[in-house]
Amino acid sequence: MKSFASIALFVLLGLVSALAIGFGQDLSFAKWGYDEEQEHLSERIIIKFSHVVAENTPKGLAVNRFAQLVKEKTNDRVEVQVFPNGILHSEKTEIPALVNGEIQMIAPAYSYLSDTIPQWAVLELPYVFRDQQDVERVFYGDIGKMLFATLDQSNMKGMAFWANGFKQITSNRPIIMPEDFKGQRIRIIPSKVLDEQFRTLRALPVGSYFNDLYRMLESGEVDGEENTISNVYTKRLYQVQSHMTVSNHNYLGYVVIMNQTFWNQLPADIQKAIEEALAEATKFNNELAVSMNQSQFEKLKELGTMQIHEQTEEQREAWRKALQPVYDKFAPSIGQALMEKIKELHQGQ
Repeated sequence: MKSFASIALFVLLGLVSALAIGFGQDLSFAKWGYDEEQEHLSERIIIKFSHVVAENTPKGLAVNRFAQLVKEKTNDRVEVQVFPNGILHSEKTEIPALVNGEIQMIAPAYSYLSDTIPQWAVLELPYVFRDQQDVERVFYGDIGKMLFATLDQSNMKGMAFWANGFKQITSNRPIIMPEDFKGQRIRIIPSKVLDEQFRTLRALPVGSYFNDLYRMLESGEVDGEENTISNVYTKRLYQVQSHMTVSNHNYLGYVVIMNQTFWNQLPADIQKAIEEALAEATKFNNELAVSMNQSQFEKLKELGTMQIHEQTEEQREAWRKALQPVYDKFAPSIGQALMEKIKELHQGQ
């Protein structure tokens, strides 16, 4: 038996050596022990970041920048997996998916929060942002902090505001004065405030999600829509719309949100690294949004496929006056504290 065991061991060692030679690999027993790289991978924290726009938009580029910064600042301990273009979740499903922990980060347009958290409607009021300085005062000031505080009750942590740009009207006929909206089917982000805004102008608002927009315009299901110049350009909406009015009547922005439970479980050093990465990505996004809208406006003019009308101050005042009932309707649900802050914002100009 002893002789047989010795022979068996000899044969086994021979087979191992043959395999090592045949595959050109080091199969020493030391290599079969603790693998530091595998251990490192097993400890990696995964953050699934879902969004619905193209990767070449300000938000898409900023999410990718954030992912790279997190990787660098955490020494590859955290991996941000990016899912653009609604491939993982649509606007309708991404907030519930975040709240239940299926994904960890999203950056929805803040309009998607206003129907469930009424205070967020303050950012949708027409002409609430008069210029880029207003945007920055709101995003980085008391109003932004007050709005972030409303997310706590829903297992969401507000992390940052990201800009896209002022909204313009595109259509297949000139829309210059408020009365020109009458009977026009206008696609909007599903929102009570935006719905009321266009009903006040006697238009017919049609709520839909962003990735359905081009098809709806191409098929004639809607006559026009409101959007930023960067979205009009990157989504090629100029191919299915003949007119654009530069009205700056509203602002499209995003709120970067993380699942609160997930955030609370992160080590303090990881939280700090994520905050630093997000601060850099936010600065990158907000500067890019301004420059991209400016440069792509020039490209739209060069293309010449749309007639572009830039609103005069007299026309803007007529729109503001026509849209005042929207303020009156939503002020009670938004709350006095936030409405007072908006009044201070406008008086500070």
